[in-house]
Amino acid sequence: MNYLENNESKYRRAKERIEAIKGFYMNLLAYCIVIPFLAFINYNTTNFPWAVFPALGWGLGLTAHGLGAFGYHPVFGKNWEQRKMNELMNDNNF
Repeated sequence: MNYLENNESKYRRAKERIEAIKGFYMNLLAYCIVIPFLAFINYNTTNFPWAVFPALGWGLGLTAHGLGAFGYHPVFGKNWEQRKMNELMNDNNF
């Protein structure tokens, strides 16, 4: 029974990770299409480089999305949530 539950848990986590990675790639594709279009509009309309602001803002969000999708968590580290859960479950004073 434990083996089956373990496989189901791994399958669910793998499916969630794949969906997150797929979402990241869709976001990246949209970024690669929209930002050059905005830069083109900016270049042909004004002298002020306003297209830099959405590029930087979306770029920061895209970076955070990619870090999360590929499992890199610079603040909490890898598997932080599971380690914290184990710590609390083993704490007799909790």
